[in-house]
Amino acid sequence: MTALADFLDTYAKALRLHLDSPQQSTLAEAYELGRRALVEGISLLDLTENHFGVARAAEQTALAAGYPGTRTAEAALEFLLQTLAALDIATRGYLDGVGRYEQQRSRADDLAGRDAFRAALVESLQDGFFVADARGTIIEVNSAFGALTGYGAADLPFSLPHPWSIPEGPRYPDLGTVAQRFIIPIRHRDGRHLWLAVSTSALVRPENSERIFVGTLRDVTAEHDAQARDQAASRLATAVGAATSVVEVLAVGLDELRRTIAAETAVVAVWPHRTAAPEVYVSGTEGTESGPTKGGPNTERRVLDAQEHALLDRARRRPPRSLFAIPEGAEGAEGIVAPLGETGDAAVWLSFAAPRAVSAADWTLFSLLIGHLSLAVQRARNFDQARSTSLTLQRAMLGPIELPPRFSVHYEPALPPLEIGGDWYDVVPLNDGTIGIVVGDCVGRGLSAAVVMGQLRSAARALLLRGAGPAQLVAELDTVAARIPGAMCTTVCAAVLDPVRGLVRYSSAGHMPLILADVGVTGRLLEGGRSVPLATFDPPRRPEATTALTPGSTLVLFTDGLVEHRGVDIDDSFAKIAAVLADTSGKLPREVADSVLSRLRPSAGYDDDVAMVVYRQPPAPLRVDVSARPDRLVALRRTLKGWLAAAAVPHDLASDLVAAANEACSNSIEHAYPGIADGQVELVASCDTQTVIITVSDAGRWKPRSADPGPRGRGIDMMRALTEELHIDHTPAGTVVRMSVTLPAIKSPVANPLRGTNRRLTE
Repeated sequence: MTALADFLDTYAKALRLHLDSPQQSTLAEAYELGRRALVEGISLLDLTENHFGVARAAEQTALAAGYPGTRTAEAALEFLLQTLAALDIATRGYLDGVGRYEQQRSRADDLAGRDAFRAALVESLQDGFFVADARGTIIEVNSAFGALTGYGAADLPFSLPHPWSIPEGPRYPDLGTVAQRFIIPIRHRDGRHLWLAVSTSALVRPENSERIFVGTLRDVTAEHDAQARDQAASRLATAVGAATSVVEVLAVGLDELRRTIAAETAVVAVWPHRTAAPEVYVSGTEGTESGPTKGGPNTERRVLDAQEHALLDRARRRPPRSLFAIPEGAEGAEGIVAPLGETGDAAVWLSFAAPRAVSAADWTLFSLLIGHLSLAVQRARNFDQARSTSLTLQRAMLGPIELPPRFSVHYEPALPPLEIGGDWYDVVPLNDGTIGIVVGDCVGRGLSAAVVMGQLRSAARALLLRGAGPAQLVAELDTVAARIPGAMCTTVCAAVLDPVRGLVRYSSAGHMPLILADVGVTGRLLEGGRSVPLATFDPPRRPEATTALTPGSTLVLFTDGLVEHRGVDIDDSFAKIAAVLADTSGKLPREVADSVLSRLRPSAGYDDDVAMVVYRQPPAPLRVDVSARPDRLVALRRTLKGWLAAAAVPHDLASDLVAAANEACSNSIEHAYPGIADGQVELVASCDTQTVIITVSDAGRWKPRSADPGPRGRGIDMMRALTEELHIDHTPAGTVVRMSVTLPAIKSPVANPLRGTNRRLTE
């Protein structure tokens, strides 16, 4: 009676839940209750009386609440039919069993009728059926069980661990003391891997009070594989979702793809040009020496051999979304090869650790995952193209590609993937030998700010070329900004450098102050000439200030993205820049910019655009007197190299000048003072805005140059090759060698390098 009451109570609760919210899950519960009624021997009369009692009460409640009772009656009937579906199976089995029972009874009156009926009932079940003792040993199964696992009644009993269990799989569930349901993976007798849904109930035998377990199982492999495919595709899509370049997509996508399908190695070859060698990306262990790097594929060089190249080249020419096994036609596949994308320029090769059979479900999974990776690669290509286009346009608006000597500019965008913004700089050589500089910052980020920036930059350049001074330029930009939507509150700093006189005039409209550092001295803020941002108020006049530029000093102009960081006092940022400039007098302007950016860069990167201009004033002339001894040339070369860096001479040109000066000093030591121990050699280096001049003087007389100097005597030819102009004057007072070069224009980069990528190219 307790079992019956418990069943009827469970049935009533499930029925009420279905009537409140009819769903497939509640109907599935009705079917399971029917199976339970079959196992526990619940009579159909008890079940139906209980059903109609609960249904009638629910219908009356619905009518009292003003809801039509028809829907409640239909839902109750649907629930009852689903419950009786399981009992219907038993009924058919019962009738068949009765027929066979009657036949057997006619042959032998002592045949146990109940056993025959039970056997017929169990064999009639479409699901697998089993009985296990308290130790988990399976002692009875039906034919459907044998078909699902490959182990039938002829092999009984099955002790733990059961022969179909997978030791390396998840924990094999224990049979509990109450009914339970679970899904387990098994290995079929023929080697296939299946997933089975198991439902068990605990019973007690009346004859000996022994606890046993009865259960059913059904094949849910198709449902499990479909869910696994969806989850794998979701993981891959999530992994590559934030990637904005092909390199980043492959950096994370190949690892995820390889892990999901249990491949040992994943190789992607991309042909940027149809006839060029492919770029190769690898995830895994094959062909590596240093192992994988953090966050993506290995970064060591990887060159495809002839067989690999031919395999991937053939794969990329196949129709999109086609896959084939390697080797083709074999029972066990060593790997999978497929085209990547739909442009015919990429292919992927997935290599297994050992040959394995590939099922239809595997092919579906591989096709789904490679399709997702192909879409991510194409999306990244679109981003790359958009980035390249936007950076080209941004660079065109930012300023000249060629800068005057002793300048360096830098633009650090903060808004991926297009990487454009409203900060700008401009450097404009003027007809009178001065140089105009403008650095500005529009409100906002992205494309809208870049549009405003382009208009203001063009107007500022035109004003400089027309001869406007800093204050006049800012004042006239007020009028321009007032007529440009979105230009209000733009900040601008305009300056005019006079390298010859060593002066800088500047005016600031709400912008960051300039920072000037003399040689070996901490930088200082230039805070004169300050007023409000553009298009905010109508000041009576824009102020202007003038500051002297000492020889070798460094001037830095920048936007607020360099110094304004969350949680950091802006004065501390100014102090950091000033401190960095104290130690950079011997560095090139580009190296100064790198030092400043590295010192102030937040751990998470700049969260606002940064535009920066660095200028180096020509240093004071260098004068060095050394004894005419070869061992003194090392110190002379070191001194000259440091001065050339302070003069912002590029490293390759500085190396040529050091070599030429060393050769001139060597000639003076060797030829001007033969046999004289106290001779002196003087080196003087000077520069103006465009030219570097080095003179080497001695008080001796060089011996005439031989018509055939042999392997030696090539010093003059070397000096002539390393410099633009070379003059050697022999006078009664000594010899003077004069060498000069013109400083080249500075090439500013056309685009920033891609950040946060691990790229590997074949050579």
